[in-house]
Amino acid sequence: MLNNMTDTEEGEGGPNSQGDGNPKESSPFINSSSASDVEKSQQYDGKNMALFEEEMDNSPMVSSILSSLANYSNLPQGSKEHEEAENEEGAAPSKKKPAVKAPSLGTLMGVYLPCIQNIFGVILFLRMTWMVGIGGVFGSFIIVFMCCSTTMLTAISMSAIATNGVVPAGGSYYMISRSLGPEFGGAVGICFYLGTTFAGAMYILGAIELLLIYILPQAAIFKMEGLEGADMEAAMLNNMRVYGTIVLSFMATVVFVGVKYVNKLALVFLACVILSILAVYAGVIKTAFEPPVFPVCILGNRTLISKGFDVCAKVIERDNGTVTTKLWKIFCDSEFLNATCDEYFANNNVSEIQGIPGVSSGILAENLFGYYLEKGDFLEKRGISAMQDPDAPITNSNRYVLADITSFFTLLVGIYFPSVTGIMAGSNRSGDLRDAQKSIPIGTIAAITTTSIVYMSAVVLFGACIEGVVLRDKFGEGVDGNLVIGTLAWPSPWVIVIGSFFSTCGAGLQSLTGAPRLLQAISRDSVIPFLKVFGHGKANGEPTWALLLTASICEIGIIIASLDAVAPILSMFFLMCYMFVNLACALQTLLRTPNWRPRFKFYHWALSFLGMSLCLSLMFICSWYYAIVAMVIATCIYKYIEFAGAEKEWGDGIRGISLSAARFALMRLEEGPPHTKNWRPQIMVLVSMDSEQNVEQPRLLSLTNQLKAGKGLTIVGTSVVGTFLNNHAEAQKADQSLRKLMETEKVKGFSQVVISSNLRDGTSHLIQVGGLGGLKHNTVLVSWPRTWKQAEDTLRFRNFIEVVRETTAASMALLVPKNIAAYPSNGERFTEGHIDVWWIVHDGGMLMLLPFLLRQHKVWRKCKMRIFTVAQMDDNSIQMKKDLITFLYHLRIDAEVEVVEMHDSDISAYTYEKTLVMEQRSQILKQMHLTKNEMEREIQSITDSSRGSIRRKNPSNLQSQQSSEEPAGVSVEEKPEEESVAVSRPKQVQLIHNKNPTSPTTPAGSAATPGSEVQMTWTDKAETQAAAGHPEQGGVKDIFNMKPEWESLNQSNVRRMHTALRLNEVIMKKSKEAKLVLLNMPGPPKNRMGEENYMEFLEVLTEGLNRVLLVRGGGREVITIYS
Repeated sequence: MLNNMTDTEEGEGGPNSQGDGNPKESSPFINSSSASDVEKSQQYDGKNMALFEEEMDNSPMVSSILSSLANYSNLPQGSKEHEEAENEEGAAPSKKKPAVKAPSLGTLMGVYLPCIQNIFGVILFLRMTWMVGIGGVFGSFIIVFMCCSTTMLTAISMSAIATNGVVPAGGSYYMISRSLGPEFGGAVGICFYLGTTFAGAMYILGAIELLLIYILPQAAIFKMEGLEGADMEAAMLNNMRVYGTIVLSFMATVVFVGVKYVNKLALVFLACVILSILAVYAGVIKTAFEPPVFPVCILGNRTLISKGFDVCAKVIERDNGTVTTKLWKIFCDSEFLNATCDEYFANNNVSEIQGIPGVSSGILAENLFGYYLEKGDFLEKRGISAMQDPDAPITNSNRYVLADITSFFTLLVGIYFPSVTGIMAGSNRSGDLRDAQKSIPIGTIAAITTTSIVYMSAVVLFGACIEGVVLRDKFGEGVDGNLVIGTLAWPSPWVIVIGSFFSTCGAGLQSLTGAPRLLQAISRDSVIPFLKVFGHGKANGEPTWALLLTASICEIGIIIASLDAVAPILSMFFLMCYMFVNLACALQTLLRTPNWRPRFKFYHWALSFLGMSLCLSLMFICSWYYAIVAMVIATCIYKYIEFAGAEKEWGDGIRGISLSAARFALMRLEEGPPHTKNWRPQIMVLVSMDSEQNVEQPRLLSLTNQLKAGKGLTIVGTSVVGTFLNNHAEAQKADQSLRKLMETEKVKGFSQVVISSNLRDGTSHLIQVGGLGGLKHNTVLVSWPRTWKQAEDTLRFRNFIEVVRETTAASMALLVPKNIAAYPSNGERFTEGHIDVWWIVHDGGMLMLLPFLLRQHKVWRKCKMRIFTVAQMDDNSIQMKKDLITFLYHLRIDAEVEVVEMHDSDISAYTYEKTLVMEQRSQILKQMHLTKNEMEREIQSITDSSRGSIRRKNPSNLQSQQSSEEPAGVSVEEKPEEESVAVSRPKQVQLIHNKNPTSPTTPAGSAATPGSEVQMTWTDKAETQAAAGHPEQGGVKDIFNMKPEWESLNQSNVRRMHTALRLNEVIMKKSKEAKLVLLNMPGPPKNRMGEENYMEFLEVLTEGLNRVLLVRGGGREVITIYS
């Protein structure tokens, strides 16, 4: 087995190299030189580096790679490269591609302004005033503060991660996947992708809402005029769906044509956002001196829709007469004063209030607290009383401004949160930044600070300037259909309307540009196999397929058609992404990973945990059912990547958590041995390898899987003969074979290969040092050496017996399956049959526990368990059976019970002949391995011991004379029945006849070694008696009438052989058809003179049985009746 390298073999490093044969981790610095050996020798010649010249091949000089280290870039092709590739399309192929320009964006243009553009969005313009009106200044301020705090804490965590090394394109996905591993990275990456995609849908819906309500209402395909309630709402949603699909198709086409157009328009869209916000602040300042005129008509305390009338009054004085107005005609059946009018209209006065009283009006106190509404409620002015009959039916409800949805605090959180997302815009552009580690923290935190100040001040200013009924008027129906925030703007509402329309369109384009690239980055990482197709794109790298999928998912949001329904969906996905950014930072900080060295120092694990807690809380505050759906999606992706994804090792924090948890658990296990209730076989499987380093007994691992079912510890170990330096490659090949077979047999555990000068020591080392700390094996599983009788395999059976001795000394249990090739594979099923347990001596309960564990597996599930125990002549077999049934009942084990009675019997002639053949073969095997001098000495000792065995009649002094050569075998458990098999006791006994049809002169399994002759001196009478099983005449066997050859036999061996034959006869009678027989395994001989005989005893004990599992307990109780 020792496969040494020849002298002519050379490693990669030359004749003198002694590498490990492993490819080194890919690196841009190591092994990167392409210079020839001559060039290298010239390069290092005379540079005082002779001491290291042999290492120059794989460890280049620092001076030669320093420039590469400083300028190393690992970034994929970014948007600028995409633009350049597009510009070069159609150019001559021979034209050399220009060098890519170095990143040149600074903090302002690269991080700050993109974050500002992404954070300020549709919610600020379309829903912020409504949120203040519904939630009140106090409640809205809490929402804004909570959301802004979440993003600020996330930005701190993100800054720490982003400054801990180079962050390629992919932004948050790259950071999370490299910090938390491919499973979390893939799951959160998909969530971030879905969030960005639904954000695109939200921006498109916002743009359509601005277009159809405020800019061009007559463009509606489904007319809403004259409709009420559900009909009007359905018409509005259908308009949103039609126009949303058209706009989505247009935007997807623009993105497909080229990202350069989106990037060129980005500054225009950003200018629109900034100008709109400045216009609002200018309008606020102007209200302090000259509030704009936006009258709101109130009937009683209900707000009226401003369309359909010109004067906010029931009647007016004209030409010295009183005439009715258009408002009168709306609520009355005629224009005359005596007309029949609506009851509420008749009982209440009409009043006109100023929609924007101004910042100095004191309206802030009225808007301080919330005013939540049910769907269909009237928008009522606080502080005005109205006369109405509670029982009167509501009429003309389409003339009032009504609440379109039921509002509550958590709904406001879900709708508002998307307005603080977009903080990843800077980190997503890290490939274009001049100094990403400096720009990302400063730009992101500055952008969040700016936007937070704007949002918080907007909450206070809106509450201080605008009337409450106008704030709660989501679509501006009471102020002539104006955008509510537009009524505050200076110089005109159209500044806000046009500016917000372009900014939402720009934000939608940005989402449709970023989301496909994020999906492409995930696909190219190959962590989610079925997404690989989306990693492909056009020749210039544009993600065509990813764009198609993004547009399809975005269409789902368009079909939902309600901005208020889509916003909480993307809130979930963004919050989950931010939660894992915080988790990644907290874990890296707490685990103190050596590679965790961020340049950004203003972080702490407590801040990250606070941010993570806020994200999780906001998820359930926004919408508990959306939160659960998002978590289910992330969990499914996580488990899919775990089971089907590609293996990735990114040095992630989860590996660090696993190591810390494992260390903690191992330290706890060290506190003491497990309680009997927790004991389970922690198996060390000893396998042998062939010359190709493949496992010789693969069914051992099948049996292991059936015993373990994935629970507890399993170590599969083997030994390679040789030295570590020469045979390391073989050991690695053997380890790979073990891992592959473990994966095939679905054995969850560890492989361990040791290299030793011989197999005996290697196996011993595995038994001694396998496992770690308290997580060590307590059971050894080794196959029966089926070729132990062959002279060339004596070493194997000797090793086997040493394993038996060592496990006994170490108080470990031992399992020895015989005829392992006949054991079932994991795919087989037994539909019926029995697992028979022959409980001869108490071993701590292993014989009871193993069938129970096997029957948990689907292979053995249909088999029934039977337990046999042996009663001696003086035992009460009936009481034994009752006691055993009671014991099994307390153990909660279902099994049939049978007590087998074994009466005293004399020793048959066949037993003597079997023992004689065994001892003669032992001597021959021994002599084959002795030198001439050793043989002479050994022959003399054999002669002396044979003479002594004739003279000595005391059984206690009879010692077996056995050779030091040991075939591998299993021994029969010695039983206290020496008196029952004593040869010198004459009594009426029954001879055990041989069930094997083979003649006793050539017993099964005995074969003369080639080149040797064994002399047999049986008489015809003895042969006939042994074969027929009849007693001698008179029925009494006299020891003095034994043949001379029998007198020289070791009487201890005769008794053991007698026990083996008797037990084998009984077992064959009861359990021949059993699917599996479990049997106590006798201990090995204490001296090394009887090892071949030990193997023969076990061979006789199990002869004729198909599947036998020999079991030795570890010296402790492993099963208990207590709960």
